[in-house]
Amino acid sequence: MSRFIKEIAKFKFSVITGVNTLFHALLHQPKFKSLDFSRLKVALGGGMAVQRTVAEQWQAVTGKPILEAYGLTEASPCVSINPYTLKEYNGTVGLPVSSTDVCILDDVYQELPVNQPGELAVKGPQVMKGYWKNTQETNKVFTKDGWLLTGDIASINEEGFIRILERKKDMILVSGFNVYPNEIEDTLMRMPGILEVAVIGVPDENSGEIAKAFIVKKDPDLTETEVLQFCRENLTGYKIPKYIEFCKELPKTNVGKISRLELRDRVASQKT
Repeated sequence: MSRFIKEIAKFKFSVITGVNTLFHALLHQPKFKSLDFSRLKVALGGGMAVQRTVAEQWQAVTGKPILEAYGLTEASPCVSINPYTLKEYNGTVGLPVSSTDVCILDDVYQELPVNQPGELAVKGPQVMKGYWKNTQETNKVFTKDGWLLTGDIASINEEGFIRILERKKDMILVSGFNVYPNEIEDTLMRMPGILEVAVIGVPDENSGEIAKAFIVKKDPDLTETEVLQFCRENLTGYKIPKYIEFCKELPKTNVGKISRLELRDRVASQKT
């Protein structure tokens, strides 16, 4: 990371792109805060949700907001982006790019009204025709009228800005209520003693599923009791993680995204 900071300083950067974990790691490097940010024009976040605490700290250090964008391989790869004139982090992935249509669909592919959560669907010239020689999988991700189903739960506000709530496969169903790990993670990251956090759903005989939080400590004296008390003060009851596990680090993909899949596999292996 220190070598990366040297490269940033050497090239007199104007644009930084990365995932939340990169911005978070940079902010925890003392030398990063001493760089000259006068040439920085844009910080672009994608790949995973940018946490509000990270975005606020980034702007405090660099003077520039993180602009989130959204895309996926099947839409090669950009769907939406925030305006470069944005003055502060807004928690959305912006507006659809040129010639792109988006909508929010329910479970039977009916369009939902403004601010209602459902699956984000996309049409546009950048959307793929289908998976190579795989008609069965192609049919799973397209509606009959040609909308690409992204697999992301989102909502669209009155101004057309898209807010990604969660990957559909990562959503936790607690006693019939939808719980979004991103929301719990974003809340927990406001706790000063926490460095990193990831939340997954685990089976529960009473609720069907329940949230479990994996936490990397910033404060070595942080306790489970303190974490749960913070959750009770800041989250609705059914969203509070039932299990807390402290760990030295969180598993990440080769592009730096926290891997919830690996955490789910870890939990599954512990039960066998």
